[in-house]
Amino acid sequence: MSEATRDAIRGLLDKVDTSSAAAITDAAELVLESVAAGGIVHVAGAGHSLVMVCETFYRAGGLAAVRPVWDPAVLPLTGARRSTRVEREEGVGREVVRAAAPAPPDIMVVFSTSGRNPYPVEIAQECAHRGVPVIAVTSIAASERSTPRANGSLAEHATIVLDTGVPPGDIVHPPDAPRTSPVSTILGAYVWSVLLAELDELAAARGHTLPRWTSANIPGGDEANAEFMARYGDRIPEL
Repeated sequence: MSEATRDAIRGLLDKVDTSSAAAITDAAELVLESVAAGGIVHVAGAGHSLVMVCETFYRAGGLAAVRPVWDPAVLPLTGARRSTRVEREEGVGREVVRAAAPAPPDIMVVFSTSGRNPYPVEIAQECAHRGVPVIAVTSIAASERSTPRANGSLAEHATIVLDTGVPPGDIVHPPDAPRTSPVSTILGAYVWSVLLAELDELAAARGHTLPRWTSANIPGGDEANAEFMARYGDRIPEL
């Protein structure tokens, strides 16, 4: 196994710990304020960033107050070439926000490594227009080297930016001329997991009980989750 690749990934994780720690705390504060006020955490992404939407939604140990916001056309599994084309089309991102209709105290989390296609940028813009705060999980380094296809970048339209530090091209192996070993999913999942831990500690310190899913594969899991199905079912139709 490539020691250099393992070191590169560990180094990127360590960099997140140091460079994004304050922003993760700020993001956890924003999520807690939203959930405590009865809001929904809307989560969006396109292409392989939809992996992170799945990671946040209906996930054991995850927040129950999460709604996935997406257009089926941006899912590579239903047409890879189409997914790339659609996330570059103007108007699609705005339309998915209009369909979901987030409103304060809701918030939006947008996952996009490059953050330069119309889809994630429009989602952030439309949410800002509605007074809905946006947490961007993106890579500043990748964004600066990506082809600009939208009015600005996702980071420029976000309330809080969580910089994953994913390198341009999303690859780290071999170190001298990277061509494989993508890392955006690893770093995105890490950022979200750390955010949830920070959120848990903030909630505990303030005496707030978070709505969290229990694994359906352990005894009592279905019963524990029934409360949240009833609480959020009408507002999160994907449940």
